[in-house]
Amino acid sequence: MSSQAKPKPAAPPLEYSLLLTATLCLLAVGAVMVFSASSARSLLNNGGSGFYYLERTVAFGAIGLVAMRILAVRGVAAVKVLTPLLLGASLFLLFAVLLPGVGQQVNGSQRWIGGGLLQFQPSELAKLALVLYGAFLLAKEPKRARTLSGLGPYLLIVGLALLLIAKEPDLGTAIVASLAVCCILFLGGVRARTLAPVGIAIAVIGIGMIATHPYQEARLTGFLHPSSDTSGSGFQAKQATIAVGSGGISGVGLGESVQKASYLPEAHTDMVAAVIGEELGFLGMLVLVGLFGMFGYAGLRAAHRARDRYSKLLAAGLTSLILAQAALNLFAVLGLAPLTGVPLPFVSYGGTSLVLTLASAGLILNVARRPVASASGRSRGTGRRTAEGPARLRVVEGGSEASVLRARRGATRNRNGKRAASGTSRDSGRRHGGARRAGDRRRRRASR
Repeated sequence: MSSQAKPKPAAPPLEYSLLLTATLCLLAVGAVMVFSASSARSLLNNGGSGFYYLERTVAFGAIGLVAMRILAVRGVAAVKVLTPLLLGASLFLLFAVLLPGVGQQVNGSQRWIGGGLLQFQPSELAKLALVLYGAFLLAKEPKRARTLSGLGPYLLIVGLALLLIAKEPDLGTAIVASLAVCCILFLGGVRARTLAPVGIAIAVIGIGMIATHPYQEARLTGFLHPSSDTSGSGFQAKQATIAVGSGGISGVGLGESVQKASYLPEAHTDMVAAVIGEELGFLGMLVLVGLFGMFGYAGLRAAHRARDRYSKLLAAGLTSLILAQAALNLFAVLGLAPLTGVPLPFVSYGGTSLVLTLASAGLILNVARRPVASASGRSRGTGRRTAEGPARLRVVEGGSEASVLRARRGATRNRNGKRAASGTSRDSGRRHGGARRAGDRRRRRASR
């Protein structure tokens, strides 16, 4: 008896493989560099153990990988149902963390709830929930993108969350969340002139927050005039540029950084890229940027090939969120932006950030593993409509909304023109055939 051979499972799409590879590589780089950047501090502060931060990073990474695996299988459908609950919980926690005795204050900021391994940062959940809710709302009601009044409820929720985050204060996370929200609105079809009043309002509020918080004002001053106070507000930025400059092309060697030992504050968190620049040099930074570039390309490609509008917005919004945070961190380390304190995704030490970033990657993987080609037998999305509205997004699909509409009108006119021409040719043929038959009858009668 011959047994039938089992069919081989289909190979995962290219974007799925690229996303998974980039995520795992960044996670591995992060574990190595957190250990390198924190070993000296761990030896001094934690009873002679140099593995304190590495052990915690591995623990949080394991939790994040489990979450990523679960969400990569069926996360989009589950998250779509749970989005209102996640948004409500994040707003409640943002209120709670500001209450005396509830939020834990570290370095002048009240951003955490709990302690030890159970320490949680609500602002990390809030920025994720804002992106999820934006994708949910614009997919369910695409007409909201046409007017500012239609976006009013969503923008009010975003404004409330950003004010609570800035109150902690955590201006860096507020900036990242603002950029991600702007990206998802733009990708969802909101015109730039519609968002202009909102952008002006955010800029005015941001300037007011900086002016009323001396710590934030000092960071901005240190960025604008880094040499004016190298021992005060400009110290961290100056030491970061020294670390990156000391690395040269190939770096001083893994574990051989001098700046991390006593000069670079928070070397294992938001300044880990500076340690990479010093120990691995320009080549190490190039690999780091290349991995984020691979992640961004694969994430947007997954959004491009997604089955429906919600999946497109979700993948594009989460990719924008991760890339915006990575860009802000790297720009700050290189002296191209003020220091904001945001961690480098997948790489910096930080439990809440690492777990939720890996969860976000799992959602993008879930979109990537189910492209429209595998469902309909077509190679790309062709603008087909679903129950949630048109599957095409104007930017992710590679063109402006106006050009897409013009192309559709042109195709309709061409089809109508072809039908009209076909009908005219048939009518003309019938007329000519009838005239020939009538002439033949007249000639036969005349011959008789």
